[in-house]
Amino acid sequence: MTEPVLRVVKGDPTPEELAALVAVVSARAAAVPAPEPSQSQAGDWSAYWRNVRRPLHPGPGRWRASAHP
Repeated sequence: MTEPVLRVVKGDPTPEELAALVAVVSARAAAVPAPEPSQSQAGDWSAYWRNVRRPLHPGPGRWRASAHP
């Protein structure tokens, strides 16, 4: 004889509550985990921020101009 997969240890659930629990546990077990992003995808995200920043133009008086967007 096989052991039950789920066992109620406290309380008195209704058949509907047990059915809902079994449905949730079954759906969770059947769910496919999301793939982890590869290194190229992570690099693309960080490359985005490099492109957003304005280029720096060194020269006389540029520190004053850097305060103005």
